Amino acid sequence: MRGYKVFSGTANVDFAKRVSQYLSLPISEASIKSFSDGEISVQVGESVRGKDVFVVQPTCAPANHNLMELLILTDALKRSSASSITAVVPYFGYARQDRKAAPRVPITAKLVANMMQTAGIDRVVTMDLHAGQIQGFFDIPVDNLYGSIVFTDYVKAKHLPNPIVASPDVGGVARARALAKNLGLDMVIVDKRREKANESEVMNVIGDVNGKDVILVDDMIDTAGTIVKAAKTFKEKGATSVMAFCTHPVLSGAAYENLHMGYLDELVVTDTIPLKQELECIKVLSVAPLFGETIRRIYHNESVNSLF
Repeated sequence: MRGYKVFSGTANVDFAKRVSQYLSLPISEASIKSFSDGEISVQVGESVRGKDVFVVQPTCAPANHNLMELLILTDALKRSSASSITAVVPYFGYARQDRKAAPRVPITAKLVANMMQTAGIDRVVTMDLHAGQIQGFFDIPVDNLYGSIVFTDYVKAKHLPNPIVASPDVGGVARARALAKNLGLDMVIVDKRREKANESEVMNVIGDVNGKDVILVDDMIDTAGTIVKAAKTFKEKGATSVMAFCTHPVLSGAAYENLHMGYLDELVVTDTIPLKQELECIKVLSVAPLFGETIRRIYHNESVNSLF
């Protein structure tokens, strides 16, 4: 067998360790440092010639630094004669800039895809892309895993008396519908108008939430403005409880202040991004075993789709 190795950037080392533990394989050695002016320096500490290499590195904050780290580590591995390089990017940064939503703006998700391919990445494994069509920005295979796998089991274990799934906006309807179908539940939708970036205004709820245990579903939670305002609206319309399931806990800006308002009874996230601060209402579910199993199946040329 040609063998495979797992490397980690510095963005989420604990997650990479959990992946390697699942695989019963130690993280391979790589020295990642920065010069005094901020330039990143990488040296691979062991031979990778002829090996299939997996690099675990989400491009979360600081996004620019972590992205460059991934690209530079990839270049080092490519020049060290690795047989293939798979980027395991649990959180794909810049995914929100996936179209021209206004005149004279970039499509940065496509730019990042081009940069990753140019660096020498042969395959990408990620989770809950902000828009599924971003897979088409790549000319290499992209495995987009779903956080709903772990969310479904968690919801069932809660034994909620009167649950209903909700989408915080029209754009997330497909994601919420998929979870609702898996759980055999009905669904409601929040109609909101976003006035400017990172600010939102909840307008009304399409559906009845009176006496319901609402399960909000989204791919990420950033400033928490949308989720908290949606939770407030549900409570005003008679919801018994509101919990949110968001795969990526970006939690920037006033996120923690918003969560402290108390409208959200529980926020369930995954460990794709390390938490800046722990709160009593935040529950973290690990998706490291899911990524570990995906890595194992890719290496052995087994089906990844059958995981779902």
